[in-house]
Amino acid sequence: MKKKNPVVKGTSVDEQTRCRHYHSPVDVVAIKFYCCDDYYACYYCHQEKVEHSPEKWPREEWSTPAILCGHCKTELSINIYMGVNQCPNCEHPFNTNCSYHHHLYFETDKSIGD
Repeated sequence: MKKKNPVVKGTSVDEQTRCRHYHSPVDVVAIKFYCCDDYYACYYCHQEKVEHSPEKWPREEWSTPAILCGHCKTELSINIYMGVNQCPNCEHPFNTNCSYHHHLYFETDKSIGD
């Protein structure tokens, strides 16, 4: 039986997980939010669609598949995602500027004290 692709929530999400906030050719990453275990296209989509505050992925859970390549639908662990600039499965490039937002999703040195 074929595995069902995860549903990606958000505002105006296309088939490759781009949303109204981030929609360049390399904006093809969706993130499963730790707080609700649902994929969202971005932080702003999560804020618009739910009534709770986001929770960051603890470092000890970075081996969890929580990143979705919108191009090939491969799920990646946070550890793998943090070390690549493209999907290891299909080689589609990821937006390197997303690293500026890691502190919104994952416990990082930058997020301590947020």
